[in-house]
Order: sequence, then structure tokens, then C-alpha cells
Amino acid sequence: MPSSYVEDPAPGHGSSAPRSAFRSDAPALSLGGSWRFLLSPAVDAAPDGIERDDFDDGDWADLAVPGHWQLGGHGSPAYTNVRYPFPVDPPHVPSDNPTGDHRLAFDLPDDWPDEPAVLRFDGIDSCGRVWLNGVELGVTKGSRLPAEFDVGPLLRPRGNLLAVRVHQWSAGSYLEDQDMWWLSGIFRDVTLLVRPAGGVQDFTVDAGYEHLTGRGTLRLDAESPDAGGPDAGGPDADGSHADSVVRITVPELGIVGLPAGRPVEVADVQPWSAEEPRLYEGEVHTATERVPVRIGFRTVTVEDGQLKVNGRRIVFHGVNRHEFHPESGRAVPREFAVADIELMKRHNVNAVRTSHYPPDSAFLDLCDTYGLWVIDESDLETHGFSELGWQGNPSDDPRWADAYLDRMRRMVERDKNHPSVVLWSLGNEAGTGRNLAAAAEWTHRRDPTRPLHYEGDTDCSYTDVHSRMYADHDEVDRIGQGIEGPERVRQRPFILCEFGHAMGNGPGGLLEYRDLFERHPRCQGGFVWEWIDHGIARRDAAGDAYFAYGGDFGEPLHDGNFVIDGLVHPDRAPSPALAEFAKVFEPVRITAAPDGALRVTNHYDVLSSAHLAFSWVLEEEGIEIAGGVLTVPPLAAGAGTELPLPELSGFPATGAESWLTVRAALAADTPWARAGHVVAWGQLPVTPKPATTAPAAGAAPAVTGTQLRLGPGVFHPGTGQLTALGGLPVEGPRLDLWRAPTDNDRGSDDPDETRWRAAGLHRLQHRLIGTELLGDTLVVRTRVAPPGLGFGMRADYHWSADQQRLRLRLEVEPEGTWPCTLPRLGVRMAVPAALGEAEWFGRGPGEAYADSRQAARIGRFTSTVDALQTPYVFPQENGNRIDLRWLRLTSADGAGLRVDGEPAFAFTARRWTSEHLDAATHTTDLEPGRTIVLNLDLAQNGLGSASCGPGVLPRHRLHPDRASLTLTFTSPDAEETPSR
Repeated sequence: MPSSYVEDPAPGHGSSAPRSAFRSDAPALSLGGSWRFLLSPAVDAAPDGIERDDFDDGDWADLAVPGHWQLGGHGSPAYTNVRYPFPVDPPHVPSDNPTGDHRLAFDLPDDWPDEPAVLRFDGIDSCGRVWLNGVELGVTKGSRLPAEFDVGPLLRPRGNLLAVRVHQWSAGSYLEDQDMWWLSGIFRDVTLLVRPAGGVQDFTVDAGYEHLTGRGTLRLDAESPDAGGPDAGGPDADGSHADSVVRITVPELGIVGLPAGRPVEVADVQPWSAEEPRLYEGEVHTATERVPVRIGFRTVTVEDGQLKVNGRRIVFHGVNRHEFHPESGRAVPREFAVADIELMKRHNVNAVRTSHYPPDSAFLDLCDTYGLWVIDESDLETHGFSELGWQGNPSDDPRWADAYLDRMRRMVERDKNHPSVVLWSLGNEAGTGRNLAAAAEWTHRRDPTRPLHYEGDTDCSYTDVHSRMYADHDEVDRIGQGIEGPERVRQRPFILCEFGHAMGNGPGGLLEYRDLFERHPRCQGGFVWEWIDHGIARRDAAGDAYFAYGGDFGEPLHDGNFVIDGLVHPDRAPSPALAEFAKVFEPVRITAAPDGALRVTNHYDVLSSAHLAFSWVLEEEGIEIAGGVLTVPPLAAGAGTELPLPELSGFPATGAESWLTVRAALAADTPWARAGHVVAWGQLPVTPKPATTAPAAGAAPAVTGTQLRLGPGVFHPGTGQLTALGGLPVEGPRLDLWRAPTDNDRGSDDPDETRWRAAGLHRLQHRLIGTELLGDTLVVRTRVAPPGLGFGMRADYHWSADQQRLRLRLEVEPEGTWPCTLPRLGVRMAVPAALGEAEWFGRGPGEAYADSRQAARIGRFTSTVDALQTPYVFPQENGNRIDLRWLRLTSADGAGLRVDGEPAFAFTARRWTSEHLDAATHTTDLEPGRTIVLNLDLAQNGLGSASCGPGVLPRHRLHPDRASLTLTFTSPDAEETPSR
């Protein structure tokens, strides 16, 4: 066959009709493992005859299947977001088309039956041509979709030879421009499956639920096979049937041998939901085959402008999930898929959009089991045509009609029996056109039980929900009020299929989105982009590990670190954003009521609070002094109650600041977390912070030789710079306005970073105006400004002291016309590198910023300076802790420095400067310096989501203005342990 099949827009040929993914009691043989492999630079360069038994592959390499050849040492990965990495000339692809030949010799098990069989490929990227024992089976496209080939007559007991030729590029590549690494190969399971005569060919389980009566309706649809045996109409003693009718048995429901096509009502059935994923075990069976099934009763509707499941409005607290592993790419081992779902559940994620293709079907099994709402998305995106004004887009080209419909059919038929799938999606960012409309029309006919999603259908002409990506808060508010868009759109439920771009440090603004979802019934949540950073594990020349992104493999066309945009790092370590997500979308809200009581509100969609145990703890300055159980009556979904605060009068008071923390935790083990896992918490202030006393008088400045002494502080007499505190050498502090820009600072059409650099904030110069002694106070007056520009900031340092404490009051005032916000406002200083242990009383334990701070609670926390750093794959501002009352940095021998704020401050401590952090492009670029760089801030600018979405909300922006920051430093030899 000539290679023209590679450029044929058709979906391929030779494969069987799509069917549901299932395993049965029929024999199956996994063909995963080590295959022989050869990579050729082009189709025409690939050798002839690879399908023959006598072909010599002795000089070929070994390659793991499932796997990608680029991650197995053959070729290199490449990342693009929108642009195609080849000329846009549909359906043609480059002649230099890497082609990977795969060969596997295998034997059948001794007990393999002489029955029909199929060879199943669950994923080949991007086009595969398949032979078995010298006979061509066909061609498959649709990389993330299954293809099955009938092979029974071709099998032999020993010495079977399977050959697969895979092309990196094909016409199908135009439909797979999905914002991910371009990786090729046989990356999902390959399985040989017996399909016994008279067996289950395919089936659909329709399990609806009527919420008004609590009754379920079960119906099995299946084509009756030709069993070739007698027609015995009644069940055998074991409930099986000897006829050729496909039947279903669900023992727990008393259903035995219900034939296909005959619905049955079930009284008092327990429905399936993401919060209570109730599954009933059963079997679909014929006389020759039994298929285990798990049935979830649920009904999905769109009514009253809302998406409802089992009669209840649901709200998606979701994530977009690409399949990814840092070493094996989209060949994700099952244990990592389990880890994904368990992490999601533990962080209050309740939904997944399978961006932008159907996942491995085993992932949907897990969603059924653990409980997640799923938007299942077709393997379709043509985003690169947007760069050409959508000229030539396949979505409206009749040559691609079969491919569009084929991809939708294969997904729907494969995944139709998963109760977790509540919406189908036509794909992503493929413009619009007749082929999408035709796929929608087929899907509505094939499965009227699920609504249809596609964000590109902006007027909802063929979809059932209104979907947007990265709409800002104002637009979501207008949509919720029903004043945005035409009437047809205003009648639809609204979801943000993408929002909260989790690239680097951020996103900010999740809390404000949540408030809109709760305020407007039609606004039913959304899906953060995205779940995981797609960093590929690599080591530098020194052997140090890091994660690579676009451009790190020499690609001439790439989109850099835009592929690093997840709530978890590539190794699945949660980022601070995941903790923020968990707090913002916690299913129980614990707050102070206006009358001083405690209010508990259940924000689950379905579940009562009966599975939770509530407890409280009273802490003074972060030290627990009391605690107990809080009795909360079970609350139905949406209900709330007010409770009196725990009785605290019997506990001793020290006069220190105290807080009451109430937690809601699992009362019993679940599949995703053990009993005691905290799903929600709230804090209430009990005793305010005592008034701060300034250092007592009596430590007058004194000049001795080359030093100016003030209490425990030593200053340079000419510059007024602090050089030592007690016996501790220090440098600074002095005004600092710069931070290493985040990905969100660099985002948008008018990025903050560009404005900040244009204003010279990364290269400020400090001019000493003068120093003077005013009684017991040393005043150092400075002006801080960028070169070449006329605006600046006056910064006056007022130092006073007693014998143990040194107090700084920093007064700042902008001069001239400032053109931008400030990255930060505070002081920077350097302290000895030995002070590597941090303890603080304030918000923690993780980092926090103005618009991403909900996960940070008031308490006393400890950390090493090294552990304070968040290792974002692309280094940037990180590690900020906020609302500190005090901070201590200490060394192993106990030497230390204490800083108190009046009333509070923020800090970062790291072993490199902001400038070094700014210059770094990978974590391995960050080398520890001679000191610890300590920032003590009044504030930082918010984070926003401008890497792909709205910027910082106005109330979280840091504008130049008059401000004051007061800090008290305690010398290391005079410090006392903070009181409780």
C-alpha cells in the first residue's frame, strides 16, 4: 500500500465497529512489554517487509510498549500550545515524517481457545498500520481512541508476529493540536481478546433515577449474538441462560437474567453521585461469556437553566486533566492515575474535564469508584488554524466529516456505561462548522441521557450548556445576572470549562469566582487549567535533576514553559495552589455568625454532613491550650446551623493573642483518605494581640571610631546602614520594591512585568540624602529611584533602641507620577547562611499572597529556609508567608534573630537574591549564596491569572502610596522565647 493513507483525512480502515470497553471471563493476553523498534526519518526511508517472519530485526533496538519513542531515546519531544510544528497545508504533512516500526513475536497460552479474537490498541499516536502474521489488518488514526481488529483466523499457537508501523505525523495530526508535548508511539495497552461465539458483542446499560420517588429504572440494550445452540427460554439454576439472548443480573437488586430490551423498575435504589458514588455489582452475560459491570443510577438533565443530576443542581469544582507522567509521558501507569484521583478527592476536587481527549478507560473506572463528575472530551482540537483566521479549518471541510464523526462515535461507544460521565464534549478550540454540528446531532440521537458541551459553540446552536474559558469575574457576574449574550445562551447552564490558569505561582482570585458560583444559580462552577505540570524529567551536566519544558530539546518552534501550568508539580507534589483550591472549595463552611456564634454551612451538592466529625482547638500564640469535640447536628446539603462557641472560661489566659480553630474531618476511612482527614476548617479570633510597646528609652546613639552604636545595633556612621545586630553580622535592611516576576506577572497583552521593567523597578538605585540624630533616634533619609526616570520613592528609616531591641519605623512616600503598580513594598536584608531554621507566628504553613491566601491559617509554624521555597519548574517569586506577628531565624547552635511587626508583616527567606531568581530558567540555575536573603514586607501585589486569564483584581493591586512599616529586631544574645 502506498503511503498516501498517511495524508488521507479519513479515519482509517479495517477496524471493527466501536464498542464499550470491557473485560470479561473470556481469555485475554496483554502484549505489553519489550518490542523491537526501528526509527526511520521518513515514511519512504522505512524498510520494506517488516511484516514478514523472515525479516531480520537483529540490529533494531528494544522499546517499551506502552511508551513513546521520544522518551525511549529515539528522537526528541516537542511542545507547542497553538501552533502546528509543521506547515499548515491540510491534509499534507512533511516528507520528513519520523516513522517508528514496532515488531513483537509472541506465543499463545497453551489453553487459548479456538475462538474468534480481536487485537485491541487503546492508543497509537498518530497513525498506525498493523499486520499480524504477514496479513495487513488495517490503519488506525485518532491517537487517543481504541481500535480493534478481527484476528481469530490468523492466530497460530506459536510464533505469532505482530508488526505496527507508526507515523509521527498524519492527516489526523491536524485534529490533535492539543496544547501538549508531541509524543509518538504505541502509548496505551495492546491486548489480544477472545470474543467467544455467542458472547457479548456490545451493550449499553441505562440506569436512570427518579428523584421524586427514589425509584431507579434499569434497561440493558444489546444485540443478541448467534449462540449456535438450543433456545432454552428459562434460567438455569445459577441464573444463567442457555439461549442466545444477552441478559443482565444484579443480585443486590434481585434482578436475575433480565433480557436486553426489557426495562425494569427498582424501588428505593441508592443513586450514584460524585459525593456518594454508589455502584451496584452485576453481570452482563450470555451462555458463553460473562462481563462484570458496575451500575450507577443517575439522571442528568438541563432544566430551569440549570444542569441537574438526580434533580439537584450541581457545581463543578473541577480540574482539566491531561494524561502525563514526567518519565513516560501519556503512558501513565495505573498507580499514578490512582494517585491523581486520591489527591483530587483529598483537595476537594469533584470534577474532571478530560482535556482534550478521552483518557485511558481505566481512569473512568476510577472516577466511577471514587466519585468524580466527568466531562468526557473527544480527541479533537484544531487550534493552530486560529493563527490563520480559521482559514482551511477541518471543522467545516467535508473531507474531514467522517473523521469528526468517527472520533465522537469511538468515544461515546467506549465510555457510554460510565456513570461518572455526565456530559460529552465535542472537543476543544476547533472553531465551528458543519462537522461539529453533525457530530453533535449524532451524539444527541445516540445518547439523549447526557447533555453536550463544546466551548466553541458560542451561541449554543448545537450544544446544551453555555461554556466559556477564562472569562473574568465581571463577565461571569453578567452571565449570572442574565444580561450577557443572546436569549438562547441566557437560558443555558453556564460553566467555565477553563479558568484559574495554574501556571507557576497562582492563580489568584479563586475565592471571588467561588462567590459568583454561589450567588448565581446558572453559574455552575468550572475547571481550573490544569491538573499537572508537564515537565519531563532530565538531569544537567552535573547530574542534578530538573524538569524540562518547551525549547529544552532544541525545538525550532515551541511555546516554552506554557506547558508548566498545573496544580501539582510533574512529580505530583501538590503546589500551594492546590491547597488554596482545597480551602476555597471546601464542602463545609465554618465561619463566625454576626452575633458571635459559630456558623456551619453544608456546601455539598448531595451529601449530608453526617460523615464528618467536628473538633475544636484553642491556641494562644500558636500553642494549643485546649481542645475538644464540637457537636454539630447532621446537615442536609445546602443547610446551615448556628452553634454557641465552646466554653472557654475554664482555661487559663496569658493575655497573648488566641484563636479558635474548628475542623471538619472524615469520621471513617474512605477509599481516598483515612479517618481524621480534614476536609474543611475555620478560624475565629478570641483574644486580640496585645498592644506593642516600643523599646524603652535609654539607648542613645554613640559613635565610636568607625561605628555608630544604637542599643544592640551597629551602623556605618556615614551611610546609616545596619551592619550588625549584637554579635550577628547583617547587611541592610533597605527598601525593596522588586520581586522575580511570576508567570502571571508575565502574562496578558499588557503584562505587569513589562510595566515594572519599563519603570526600572528591577534596577533601582539608592541615594543617601543624609543621616541625623534626633534625640535617641537615628534617622536615615534616602531616595530610591530607577535610572533615567523622574519618579521615585522617599524612604526614611527611623531607628530607636533599648539595650536588647532595635526598632525600625520605615516611612515611604512616592514622588512624581508613577506609571505602574509595585511588585512589593518592604525591606531586604542579608543575614548569615547559618540561620537556616525559621519559626513564626502568623499565617501558614504554606505561601500566601493578597489574592491567594485562604489556605493560610493563623498559627505557629516551623520550617527550614530551604523548605520555605516552592520549587516551581520555572523559577519565580515564591515562599511568601503573611500576617506575621513575629519571626525567628536560628542556627543549629541556637544563635538567632527575632523580628516583631507592628502590627504584622510578610517574609520570604532564601539563599539567593530576587535578581538570581529572576535570571533562573530552571531550578538547577539556583545556587545558594553566602547569606540568607530576608525580605520583610508590608505587602506584595496580587497574583491574578494573567498567564491565560484575567489579571489581578483591583482590590489586590499594590499601588504606590504613603506607607509605614514598623519592625523590631531582637539581638541574638538577648532574645527570649516568645510567651505563650
